[in-house]
Amino acid sequence: MPTRTHTATLAPVMPALLAVGLCAITSGLLAQTAQPGPAQGATDRPGFAEVKAQGRANSRYLGGARPNDAGARPEADLAHFRAKISPILQGACVGCHGPKKQKGDFRIDTLDPDLFVGEDVDWWLDVLSVLTNGEMPPEDADPLAEDRRREVVDWLAGEMQVASAARRAQVEHSTFRRMARYEYNYALQDLLGLPFAFAEDLPPDPVSEDGFENSSEVLHLTVTQFRAYLESGREALNAATVIGAEPQPLYWNIDLQSRAQAAWRRQDAEVDKFRAKHPEDTAENQAKLQKLRQRFRSRPGGAFFFNPSTGRYARTSWHYAGAKHAWHPTSSRPEAPPIGEDRVVLSPRASLIVELGNQVPDRGTMRVRARASRGPGHTGPAPTLRLMFGWQASNDSRAVMRLPDAEVTVTNGPDEPRFYEWNLATSQIYPRNLVRKTAKMGATPSPSEYLKIVHDSRTGGDVLIDFLEVTAPFHASWPPPSHRRIFSAEEPRTDESAYAHEILVRFLSRAWRRTPTKPEVDRKMRLFHRLRETCGDFQEAVLETLATALASPNFLYLIASSPDAGGHPDAGARLPDHELATRLAAFLWCSIPDDHLRTIADRGQLTTPSVFAAEVDRMLRDPKARRFSEQFASQWLGLQLLDFLHVDKKRYPGFDDGLHEAMRQEPIAFFHEVLSRDLSVLDFVQADFTMVNERLAKHYGIDQVTGSQFRRVELIEQRDRGGLLTQAGLLAMNSDGKDSHPLKRGVWLLERLLNDPPPPPPAAVPEIDLTDPEVAKMTLKQRIEDHRNAAACKSCHQKIDPWGIAFENYDAVGQFRTKVQGEPVDAASVLFNRQRLDGVDGLKRFLLTSRQDQFVRAMVHHLTTFALGRPLSFGDRAALEDITADVRQQGDGLATMIRCIAQSDLFQSK
Repeated sequence: MPTRTHTATLAPVMPALLAVGLCAITSGLLAQTAQPGPAQGATDRPGFAEVKAQGRANSRYLGGARPNDAGARPEADLAHFRAKISPILQGACVGCHGPKKQKGDFRIDTLDPDLFVGEDVDWWLDVLSVLTNGEMPPEDADPLAEDRRREVVDWLAGEMQVASAARRAQVEHSTFRRMARYEYNYALQDLLGLPFAFAEDLPPDPVSEDGFENSSEVLHLTVTQFRAYLESGREALNAATVIGAEPQPLYWNIDLQSRAQAAWRRQDAEVDKFRAKHPEDTAENQAKLQKLRQRFRSRPGGAFFFNPSTGRYARTSWHYAGAKHAWHPTSSRPEAPPIGEDRVVLSPRASLIVELGNQVPDRGTMRVRARASRGPGHTGPAPTLRLMFGWQASNDSRAVMRLPDAEVTVTNGPDEPRFYEWNLATSQIYPRNLVRKTAKMGATPSPSEYLKIVHDSRTGGDVLIDFLEVTAPFHASWPPPSHRRIFSAEEPRTDESAYAHEILVRFLSRAWRRTPTKPEVDRKMRLFHRLRETCGDFQEAVLETLATALASPNFLYLIASSPDAGGHPDAGARLPDHELATRLAAFLWCSIPDDHLRTIADRGQLTTPSVFAAEVDRMLRDPKARRFSEQFASQWLGLQLLDFLHVDKKRYPGFDDGLHEAMRQEPIAFFHEVLSRDLSVLDFVQADFTMVNERLAKHYGIDQVTGSQFRRVELIEQRDRGGLLTQAGLLAMNSDGKDSHPLKRGVWLLERLLNDPPPPPPAAVPEIDLTDPEVAKMTLKQRIEDHRNAAACKSCHQKIDPWGIAFENYDAVGQFRTKVQGEPVDAASVLFNRQRLDGVDGLKRFLLTSRQDQFVRAMVHHLTTFALGRPLSFGDRAALEDITADVRQQGDGLATMIRCIAQSDLFQSK
């Protein structure tokens, strides 16, 4: 029976044991125990829509009454256990897990069958898991008749459902935790109205055993962290506010037509020089002159000047030494020159560097406007331009930064150029040129900084640019909106105390997600008055006071009871409106409530079911829901592993930073597409579309995709893609950078998608001896099978390896392959329950026919863990079962699942 080693006491049950789920126990279980046989031909197999429908028909959640519909019983049904269940277990299990043998250090005959108060619940969860998934009895034991297996599973399922509900009413759960680092960053962005990276200098958060960064298990606050949060809050307030009169902006008038005309003059001078040197009108000289002129009419690569009337070309050039190409700013905004014929042409992947010198300010917004159009003769997908910021002080001192959200799509034709605009915060650019304030222009090291405009497409045709305008600092209004969020009055008031009181109440209400009490405001006012005596002005004293509010537990902590409540909240008690608003905002926006949500909470209306449902829908439609997709998908799937991926460039010379970044973004973009359209979560297993940008599309062999923006692409001919299992980033991060890694991929699948992690490896596991010439001759699959034959390894690997071997058609960077070292790939394997998997296609079909319930329930488990910000325990099991049943009955939509979780008693209770 089970092979895990457990402690004797009942602690909160590990997620691996909680989320196995009550999978198909009727016809679906029969499908799991099928004997291996020859693979069906691709043309004989039913489509995935039919496979999904077949698996749905097997679901236990769609079969009528739920296990606890009969009403919760006050105690365990031990009579039925002794009369019916115990004899089955005695006959089928005690031989290997009884007084004579204890395989896996486990005895089933001594387990306490009372799931209401007993201490062996985690073991019984394992029993349910192995019976449901067909893992036990093993192949070499007598099989367990299907009706007897079903009787044990039914009894365990029913007992666990009612026992879980009973235990939840008795167990206290703590969600008292501080904000995670990313939540703190988003909260400051929303509070101050600035899209800055406020948490860059904060220490990283630990990750819980569930894989999440927002768990109350790990989010504590040390003295060092408190100081870091205090300083971070003060810097954020300084970034949001301004002092004094509006600073005079600088304007860079970058007329590329004038640079092109200078290039033509240099060409003319080169022709004149040749004529002066060779005045004889000989055939030889005429041929050389013609060759020189022809060179000026030959299209170069990269970025170049072009005049269509003359047909002349000239390369653009840049070198850091002396900052010879720096444009000098003026204090008045110039007029844009008339549109002319001379343009800079950016071919795909080319870039143009515009040197700005050493006067780019440290703070404020830099606005960059480029007059651009598409090149002639191209009718395919529109090209894109990306803005980057960089500098080079010397040969070995340089930096180029990719700016967030700095991409535009050039859609207008060559005869209709128009302005495209980027806005970037100079205070958020890091690192800056360290010698920009000490070195002189034209000297080395060079203090200059530059903009780099990149044609960020591999296809898409040319982009034409003739003029750029740079303004810094740029303010659409003064003072800026972020300042007015704090200091609302246009002029300082004579009564500073009343004005400070007004600012504090308004700010604390938003930051603390509730109306502050009078004693709280009075304490802050006393602090303000003390600070005002030492601060240079009113604004400085206010900001120092607000900084302490941002370092307060009222801001940093997501509390589970009102600040005036005494003791621990009653388990199962309903959350008051403001706490429910805070939990909902942390779940769906990874941030704090906005004004609308907080107003509803102020009115006491959020706990009204119809109002709450409407708010959930509104928040899912809001662009801030993208944060949820990014954070949950990254943590659920463990995408941080990609940050540590080191690919062997000799084996994979095409692997570059652009592909690496695209690999990380694909699962997030895919998740958000499923969420925004409320598609079935089963699309995570198999879908007929994916989300790609140009770089990733090329990796997959998909045409007609340009730019770095992700978009939905229907998979018509790419049969080797679809769903999460075949996404390059997830495959690559579970490789070793040189070849596939079935063990990593198998463990990842079990942990992240099925929430059924394998047991930890035993001590002294033998390693594969790659120096053995016989081992070196083996294929990867043969090495794994040989390793699995070792007695110390078999129990773990027989559960892991078949899942991972199914991915063998994908190499270390997730590209599909049919051969390895000249030999055909063997991706066929047999699961512990004798189910054959023929590659990823067979894996997907097995999951969709026989493991739908387990997969959906695992998704509910992961999402609920993230939503509550705490580990789940056995007491939560009944609620998870109810949520899973609701989701299955409503069609398995991802947005539907989120709504069911948010509307559940589990989410809305303490």
